[in-house]
Amino acid sequence: MLLIEAKEIPINIELVNMRSYGDKPRSFLKKVPNGMLPAIEDTRNGNIALDSAYIMEFLEQAHPSPQFKRMVPSQNDTPDQYQRYKSLMGLERELFRWWCTLVFRMEDPPGGNAATALMGKLMGGGGNADDSDEYVSSSMKGFLDCLKIVDGELKDTKGPYFLDYAEHPTMIDFVFASHVERMLASVAYWKGMDLRNPQEYPQLQALRDWMDALEKHEYYLAFKSDYYTHVKDIPPQYGPASPAVSRMTKVRANVANIDGRGNAWKLPLDDDEQIQPLFRGIPLPKCVLEASGIVADEDGSYLSSGTSQAMKEACQTMAAWKLCSNGPAVAKFAARGGPKGAKNMRTTFSAELADPYAAPDDALVAPTETVLQVLADVMLTTTANEIPDQDSAKAIQAAAGSQKSGVASSLAYLRDRIGVPRDLPLASARYLRAYLNWAIDMLE
Repeated sequence: MLLIEAKEIPINIELVNMRSYGDKPRSFLKKVPNGMLPAIEDTRNGNIALDSAYIMEFLEQAHPSPQFKRMVPSQNDTPDQYQRYKSLMGLERELFRWWCTLVFRMEDPPGGNAATALMGKLMGGGGNADDSDEYVSSSMKGFLDCLKIVDGELKDTKGPYFLDYAEHPTMIDFVFASHVERMLASVAYWKGMDLRNPQEYPQLQALRDWMDALEKHEYYLAFKSDYYTHVKDIPPQYGPASPAVSRMTKVRANVANIDGRGNAWKLPLDDDEQIQPLFRGIPLPKCVLEASGIVADEDGSYLSSGTSQAMKEACQTMAAWKLCSNGPAVAKFAARGGPKGAKNMRTTFSAELADPYAAPDDALVAPTETVLQVLADVMLTTTANEIPDQDSAKAIQAAAGSQKSGVASSLAYLRDRIGVPRDLPLASARYLRAYLNWAIDMLE
């Protein structure tokens, strides 16, 4: 998708469930019997192609330069860059293997074996887990060493991307980006590693510069997920993460920050996310920023405006607008969270938050919609990122009537399923999550 947007290829897109999220439509299975995603159909001849890398190479050949940006270096015109591209494809696979080893396999703990550490955790203790930041397991070391090699490859170019034949990101950047995004989220959540923190990982500066550069492209924002969405959709695809054996203090802090425990999704919000930088790149669609009179810094970031009231208002207004734009359907979806909702007689799916055939609690649809209407009005009239006044609280309570408890559980169901970027970019989604939490508090 990133390559399609970067090359501006005219294409028809249809979304199909992954197996862990629901059933695939029969129309798709007729064309792709094994159900594999992604898939591309060449409408000129009906041929179907699978596998991301193959699809990207096909799109590159079908939409050549100079009409379209070149995303893969020419084997004839720039043979050195082509060989570098092939080598980097191998390096990405190596980095992926080390990530899988660290996140999904048992780490070797300090002063003991992995089975002992796991048994200690299952019995309610810490096993041999080390709360300090000193211990580095062999798999963590291998992962960091491989990341350092990736960082070195980025340093070898004129920057900030992996190849020098073009000034824009190319296919190899997108291949790395799709997994590095998952890596940043997963190791922060399950291993307590904030790889974008220059104080903790000074050896990865080129990698951070590369991420910052990608995030200055609006099409990248359109597909950029947040850590919460990633840690919810990684296990259904890759399996459960292994427990951490060190850095437990940071693990607990990152978990609270990422999944909204504690005050992470409470008003007033911090100007920026603690471990997910919002303003080094584009935080909101450019049309929203332009409508709010917010201009980019010279380097393409929005750091100087990130703490401004105008930015807060833009984030909050976009959340309210998105809620208003599909209100009845959102209310019906949220009402699945009621005590008589989510009655699903079918086999459940492995994605924790997926419930595609759930039915709403019918008695809660109307009061939930009324509360969401009031909440949208509150977001549009309350000073951005401030706790609403008592009159707003009373309006929320009155809208729920006698169904306060059921509506509160419906709002919580909705809050936990706000996906980034599906529903909103993170800079705006965090406001919707926070205002939903405020409404829940008022009802409880």
